[in-house]
Amino acid sequence: MKVIEYTPTNYPSDLTDGQWELIEQYFPQGQHSEHHKRSLINAVLYLKDNGRAIPHDYPPWSTVHSFYFRARISGLWDRILDVLVKKNGSKQGEAKRQAMA
Repeated sequence: MKVIEYTPTNYPSDLTDGQWELIEQYFPQGQHSEHHKRSLINAVLYLKDNGRAIPHDYPPWSTVHSFYFRARISGLWDRILDVLVKKNGSKQGEAKRQAMA
């Protein structure tokens, strides 16, 4: 299986290393993966935060959209948001979870 390296981006909406460690287990890299799952999640968070076109250092929009759509339909997106909010443990975290859903 090929190893996909994560290339960090530097946007305020990106997951921290600690946040990624909490949810990494939900995103195994498949043998046909072309993009690191953390990059896809960061791109979705960027879109949710900014509501406009994603920068060139994220995967293509169509790939990000497909990833998000499949994660929402399967319930995975809600599960990871629950994990992140539970760790945050605040009303502010719950409000952010609602905004990201």
